[in-house]
Amino acid sequence: MKSRVAINDGNNIVDEASVQRTPLYDCHREAGGRLVEFAGWEMPVQYSGVIEEHRAVRGAAGLFDVSHMGEILVTGEGAESFLQGLTPNNVAKLRVGRAHYSGLLSEEGTYIDDLLVYRLAADEFLLVVNAANVADDFAWVARQAEGASGVSLADVSSAWALLALQGPRAVEILSAHTEVDLASIRYYRFKRGELAGMPVLFSRTGYTGEDGFELYLGPEDAPAVWRLLLESGADAGLIPAGLGARDTLRLEAGMALYGHEIDRTTTPLDAGLNWVVKFDSGDFIGRQALVRQKESGTHRTLIGFEVVGRGIAREGFPVVRDGEVVGRVTSGTWSPTFEKALGMAYVPNDLAAPGTALTLEIRGRQVEAKVAEIPFYSRPR
Repeated sequence: MKSRVAINDGNNIVDEASVQRTPLYDCHREAGGRLVEFAGWEMPVQYSGVIEEHRAVRGAAGLFDVSHMGEILVTGEGAESFLQGLTPNNVAKLRVGRAHYSGLLSEEGTYIDDLLVYRLAADEFLLVVNAANVADDFAWVARQAEGASGVSLADVSSAWALLALQGPRAVEILSAHTEVDLASIRYYRFKRGELAGMPVLFSRTGYTGEDGFELYLGPEDAPAVWRLLLESGADAGLIPAGLGARDTLRLEAGMALYGHEIDRTTTPLDAGLNWVVKFDSGDFIGRQALVRQKESGTHRTLIGFEVVGRGIAREGFPVVRDGEVVGRVTSGTWSPTFEKALGMAYVPNDLAAPGTALTLEIRGRQVEAKVAEIPFYSRPR
């Protein structure tokens, strides 16, 4: 919903402007969330603190509100064929009850957005896209669907709330409130069921590097589920977590973020996401450009790095060699898990080998760093 929001206490840092609020806005206020504007939404960046929330997800569980994400429903007898030509991953291999990671690409093979594709039924798919891109993504998909036979589109973002329960105790916490066999849901699979009598789609995906579930449910049910899980999961270590921890967690897990590692200037091959592109699945938008790039090779590589000197290299900070800028940091933070400054950057291919020394420019100072393998963190299996 749309609201007029102004700074009214020390807990909010949202300028007076038209922003959107998720169905959990009151819950965030109750939990002491520090609210900020993000992609046109008033969202909690933290509650108890980024470090505490990050470590709770790694050690127990954290509950995130990600209802700002967008959802596009694609239905009809031509839906599979349409999405097969729209996206680079192989939609035809998706069985009902499965999802995969993919992208919306331009004819040049660069990212319009990254997204998840869920196969809800034989002729029904749900696309989950980034909050900042919902309107542009829907317009893009609609343009591609012009003249397509047997395809219907709908922006159903307002029909869904979305919670993410992430951490090693997620199954335990959720299982207390549902008869769905959560342990049987494999990675990137989903099941429909009920949680405390409310209909939920349980999806075993995530953006933290931990085990966990995304819960798709009606906006009217979201506050009750949020409060129930936090209350019942408290003894297991569950706490609310905000966008700050979500970012540090995904960075440790080496996951790309639109507007940082991927954007309209980068291709899946640039970003090391070659596995998303199924060249043998038929034609799709951007395929010819990616075929050419595959044959010629990329001129840069997305690498992870750890800072050897002092400082945190943030987005946009230069990578320098012999006094010249040769690359840019895409994401950087202080890692609560490893207690050191980490990040990702695009660099020339000859600087991409793990262990290679790098020089980063951090607020006018040259700081030593070295290339590290990504992901930095992989959860115990």
